[in-house]
Amino acid sequence: MYDLHTHSLLSDGELLPVELIRRAAVLGYTTLGITDHVDASNISQVIEAVMRVKDSSRHYGVDLICGVEITHVPPEEIPALAREAKQEGAGLVIVHGETTVEPVAPGTNLAACTCADVDVLAHPGFITPEEAREAAKRDIALEITARRGHNRTNGHVMQVARLTGCRLVVDSDAHAPEDLMDENTRIVVGLGAGMTEEECGFVLSQNINEWLQNR
Repeated sequence: MYDLHTHSLLSDGELLPVELIRRAAVLGYTTLGITDHVDASNISQVIEAVMRVKDSSRHYGVDLICGVEITHVPPEEIPALAREAKQEGAGLVIVHGETTVEPVAPGTNLAACTCADVDVLAHPGFITPEEAREAAKRDIALEITARRGHNRTNGHVMQVARLTGCRLVVDSDAHAPEDLMDENTRIVVGLGAGMTEEECGFVLSQNINEWLQNR
């Protein structure tokens, strides 16, 4: 089990990074991305802080991926900030997509989908097929999310991903302990987005580390 999109109290989450790791381990996760919100003001501090609990995660049997979620940054600045994150050691770069419930700047989805240093476009709202095709070219994943509000367009994201051959991931976007999903909830979110059982099985069990290393 993996969850690539979670938040700690380093941004707007409720838990210390290590408590987030522990709670994920108890639920059966073996791969966890801690991806706190960043812009130019805090990107270095967040990456450094999460890196400090890598050893703790190993004790709990969790492969911790130190990541960031680039959030509400002007689209023109996304490529440089994503590159900076990777240079500073982030193993995962998520961009906060054009969800329908927040005033994300138009052009954010396209900027993320055309940036090789971006790994996941989170809750991309009404992403267009043209944007998704750009993501598919670079093997950037689109997110099916369990997050309330953001999940309103999961069905659309699923349809566009299927049309364009884009990779999908299922994430919690957890901010609190109760946001973390158990195994059954992950399946429900995938099927609820319109996945077939076969698609759901593949998406939920894909080798995340192999994908990230090969990008």
